[in-house]
Amino acid sequence: MTPQPKSYQGNKIRVYIGSTVLFACILSSATVIGVIVLLMIPFSFDLRYRVTALWCRFAIWLAKVCCGVEYTVEGAENLNLPEPGIILSKHQSAWETLAYRQIFPKQTVLLKESLLRLPIWGWALATLKPIAINRKNQKAALRKLLRDGTAALNDGLWVIVFPEGTRTAPGETKKFNAGGAMLAHKTGRPVIPVAHNSGECWSRYSFLKYPGTIQVKIGPKIESQGRTAAEINAEAEAWILGAMQTIKNSPSEHNGLGNEPD
Repeated sequence: MTPQPKSYQGNKIRVYIGSTVLFACILSSATVIGVIVLLMIPFSFDLRYRVTALWCRFAIWLAKVCCGVEYTVEGAENLNLPEPGIILSKHQSAWETLAYRQIFPKQTVLLKESLLRLPIWGWALATLKPIAINRKNQKAALRKLLRDGTAALNDGLWVIVFPEGTRTAPGETKKFNAGGAMLAHKTGRPVIPVAHNSGECWSRYSFLKYPGTIQVKIGPKIESQGRTAAEINAEAEAWILGAMQTIKNSPSEHNGLGNEPD
């Protein structure tokens, strides 16, 4: 069962109204952008990427205006590398799939291939060089991650991997899969670990979005050359778990968090 976050003590009617407006605006605008991106297939990847990145920025702005969801970033200087690396990140909600487009440099992401079958939005996503895998076939999924991830890095794209494989609730942790670390081991590219608490404002299964400030912590690079995938993965996992504990114990910047109101 999903752990219950702090009880929300603010205006619950505003939460319902803001969440409804946000949902309607994102759904309608995503459809429009999806059609535009599909019409842009004859044009360059860079142009399609910029258009979708602008939409992601718009969606995050909407979350701030409609629901009071803001964020801070600590450690952005750790991204100043001479070449793209691999981001191993905590995954709590859909928020980071939008916000990462503006937090991190040009990127691709490991995702489940079923998302690409969604009408319009999924078709548009397929034009953005995602690394889409079938989770039911783990060996084939790993081969594709290593092949496509290497190609993406060589093309100048950062590769984002959520090693827990799925969204987890605040306070919950799943086993870290080693696929991203294996990609780092194969390519010699560094790993950047990332922790955040987006699930406290943007729950993985809840329609409602709660006001607050999401904390994103970007860790120092983890060297991969001369190290095993297991060593790389263990160091990334340890840093992320430690950062999550720091976030949990830090002074709250939230206006009031919660899950479903009473």
